[in-house]
Amino acid sequence: MSTAAPFSLDALRGRVAAWLGLGGRDALPVRDWVNAAPANPSRVLGFDQAMVLVVAALLALGLVMVFSSTIALPDNPRTARIAPNATYMLVRHALALGVGLMCALVAVQVPLRVWERWAPWLFAGSILLLVLVLVPYIGRESKGARRWIPLGVTSFQPSELAKLAIAMYAASYMVRKMEIKENFLRAVTPMVIALAVVGLLLLAEPDMGAFIVIAAVAMGILFLGGVNGRMFLLSLLVLLGAFVAMIVMSPWRAERILAFLRPWDPVYSQGKGYQLVHSLIAFGRGEIFGQGLGSSVEKLHYLPEAHTDFLLAVIGEELGFVGVALVIAAFFWLTRRIFHIGRQAIALDRVFSGLLAQGIGIWIGGQAFINMGVNLGVLPTKGLTLPLMSYGGSAILLNCVALAIVLRVDIENRQLMRGGRA
Repeated sequence: MSTAAPFSLDALRGRVAAWLGLGGRDALPVRDWVNAAPANPSRVLGFDQAMVLVVAALLALGLVMVFSSTIALPDNPRTARIAPNATYMLVRHALALGVGLMCALVAVQVPLRVWERWAPWLFAGSILLLVLVLVPYIGRESKGARRWIPLGVTSFQPSELAKLAIAMYAASYMVRKMEIKENFLRAVTPMVIALAVVGLLLLAEPDMGAFIVIAAVAMGILFLGGVNGRMFLLSLLVLLGAFVAMIVMSPWRAERILAFLRPWDPVYSQGKGYQLVHSLIAFGRGEIFGQGLGSSVEKLHYLPEAHTDFLLAVIGEELGFVGVALVIAAFFWLTRRIFHIGRQAIALDRVFSGLLAQGIGIWIGGQAFINMGVNLGVLPTKGLTLPLMSYGGSAILLNCVALAIVLRVDIENRQLMRGGRA
């Protein structure tokens, strides 16, 4: 009689790697680097062109949909003060996109050893900014949340920098503490303290959505870095318990959960469940092929924050199921590709680069999953934007920089495969 194999965290990691198409533990997946053209079968491509094209397509579609979702804002007296004309938000988003791409061009030139050296300082700087945003007359408050630092013509959101900083710091920390990773308390306690400090600052804003993403990135890197399996699962349960406690102890968060479970209830449909109700109406109107680009009704002052948190609902209404499915497929492919690049780096014994790339993959893929789940009514409402697509200068800037770093990891991988130095 056969017996079930005992649980093994290494086996689970192997299954995750196999599901993501990353090969076995000792496999070195380099076949995507080689051009199979008969004329030059051994030429190695300089960078991941497919990833760049997918990112460019998402950025371009986001630019179009931000324009579509904000074109009616000047017609409403409540929103005319933030969008005095029909192209105001489009121009600001395009400028943010231009700045983000320029910063990405700079970031892709920076070697990973430089990022590794500066990772603790970048993390310390992000904590300082999270403190400053809570200081009166420095941080800007909007709709009961204090999340932005005014910079004259624009504002900066420190929580976006914290997402990249925690990925760098966690990857750097795991490399430095690799020899004690089996001793959970010694290996993880400093990371837990750092995560707790960031969490307290984010919850003071409040910005629970950003904290969920940051916690997922940190825990994901610990998991991929190979910490003790049983203690990792225990710490994960403790973190989930902390989230449940925060919801139970906060009446407005608990009310948001109830609104998510019963959005059509008259008690919630005009309150906490209002956004979700109109998001679902938008998807319903879109059907298979949508109402046509620019033809959304819900964006006409029915669906709040249509250009940020609920951009996918406008895509669903105007481009239908087909448009939403293409966006979901693009994010799935992008996340899988980022993990693939990280796996390649680890196979080449570049652990920091690999863990950083995979941490960025958790950030982009996880935040996209949460935003899509909120829009589709399968997750409670969270103040998280759709990466690369939603309106927001800080988010676009850091998304571009993070993906440029992933591209740099891929470039250095290819340089090593040529027999050179990263």
